[in-house]
Amino acid sequence: MFSATRIIQDDAELASEPRDVMEYDVVIVGGGPAGLAASIRLKQQAAKEDKEINVVVVEKGGEIGAHTLSGACIEVGPLEELFPDWKAQGAPLNQPALHDQMKYLTKNHALPMPHPPQMSNAGNYIVSLSNVVKWLGEKAEELGVDIFPGTAASEIIYAEDGSVRGIATNDAGVSKEFKQKASYTPGIELHGKVTLFAEGCHGSLTKGLINKLKLRKEGQFQTYGLGIKEVWEVDPKKHSPGDVIHTMGYPLDYKTYGGGFIYHMEDNKVSLGLVVGLDYQNPYLSPYKEFQRFKAHPFVTNLLKGGRVLSYGARALTEGGIQSLPKLFFPGGALIGDTAGFVNVPKIKGTHNAMKSGILAADSAYKAIVSNGLGDSAPIVLSDYEEAFNNSIYKELYQVRNVRPSFHSPLGIWGGMMWSGLDTMFLKGRVPFTFQHPHPDHAMMQPAAMHKPIDYPKPDNEITFDILTSVSRTGTNHAEDQPVHLRLKDQSVEIKENLPVYAGPEQRFCPAGVYEYVDDEANPGKKRFQINSQNCIHCKTCDIKDPAQNINWTVPEGGGGPQYVDT
Repeated sequence: MFSATRIIQDDAELASEPRDVMEYDVVIVGGGPAGLAASIRLKQQAAKEDKEINVVVVEKGGEIGAHTLSGACIEVGPLEELFPDWKAQGAPLNQPALHDQMKYLTKNHALPMPHPPQMSNAGNYIVSLSNVVKWLGEKAEELGVDIFPGTAASEIIYAEDGSVRGIATNDAGVSKEFKQKASYTPGIELHGKVTLFAEGCHGSLTKGLINKLKLRKEGQFQTYGLGIKEVWEVDPKKHSPGDVIHTMGYPLDYKTYGGGFIYHMEDNKVSLGLVVGLDYQNPYLSPYKEFQRFKAHPFVTNLLKGGRVLSYGARALTEGGIQSLPKLFFPGGALIGDTAGFVNVPKIKGTHNAMKSGILAADSAYKAIVSNGLGDSAPIVLSDYEEAFNNSIYKELYQVRNVRPSFHSPLGIWGGMMWSGLDTMFLKGRVPFTFQHPHPDHAMMQPAAMHKPIDYPKPDNEITFDILTSVSRTGTNHAEDQPVHLRLKDQSVEIKENLPVYAGPEQRFCPAGVYEYVDDEANPGKKRFQINSQNCIHCKTCDIKDPAQNINWTVPEGGGGPQYVDT
């Protein structure tokens, strides 16, 4: 370890602060499925050949798994690559998927639908992904990976030649006025021969990296969905372990992409949720309140009645498919997992591809660093990672590339369902064309004048709940006296543009009650925009859906955010 010097701005004064530097072979940003799979593979390869490779994983959550949330019904292929004896080692995959159902919901009925072959879950497991990730973290540490939880990567370090050199963690002990407190500790730099970005959907560093290094073609963009879920303990008489149910239709209208899921886990637990495509047009739509309406449907209410909520959470997920993929490698590193966007939308799965991408990138990095001895005199370029990706994950995503964008036809979900059935059952992607996504999600929102407000029912506090009650179930906490991590590029935009044109959509698209338009005491009769950053559950929706693109989601002090349990 040695010290570097950097210049920081403290109000008008410039101060020079030392920042420690730690050297590694591989630096991994994000302790989710992709990042941990990569770290494990690197160490396994080294152990197999009796070699050494130094690997570090930095994770902004207070502990590994604290920020992990998914459905989740996962494919186990990549897990078996890492641990063929995962059952004997006690991996927390306890409930195999046993029975698939597809339902179309009207306001009061649940109609059976043909089950698409892409959505078959034979051989899959219903899991708490947060628990699986905790287990992977333990295995990584046993192999000798350095894991730094509660550590937020806030800056990319570039070498003079423009290659990625590593990352820096954010400073701790800084007040909301950006002043150094008595507890101030400068961040550290983690340098690596290879840096793998595994931040998950819409990573705060990755979005800047993609722009700076032009990893996406001009006019190319990612599209997203927002997944909102709860875990319930239900009446044992209503519990059917291994049942996997997906829904379309109610509560969403025919122009809004999305659907529900109900997964029966072990121990009388049920994971249920609603995914809403963030390309929705109506600014009055509230994904959170649509989820409450989903639970109020008789089909869902009958299952939940007499049960109790154990946890709540929400996160954005990538839906763009191959049309939205950036270039996966660059001098000094690569993108892996959902930060690149490997979700198979028709399958409603991405964990297997995230882990597989971590394995592929790890193999490429190991070959470059250990087998070929590269990285000391010139930046490493992991071109064979993308080649391996094209021979595996890409083929799966290519086959279903037209499913998600087909829902943009004038027929809405009806057109999408017809094409998806034809494509997944018969065509298998073998057509000479590729549908494109029309616009980025933020540009899809229409002015409020084109829509009517949605009259959402009040919560009954038994099945449906107000948003702050739900947030209390996330374990979310942020130190109060720290800089607000939700930054406005222009302090006036929300009041001047988003409120009059879009009726203040921030207060509806956020699933955690972070944003409010409240009476401005200093200007009677007017509103001011209020950010309750302590509520933030790190879903990134605001950064994605804000029609003005004025909100910049940055990392808070490490360890802040949700503390998810069984999600």
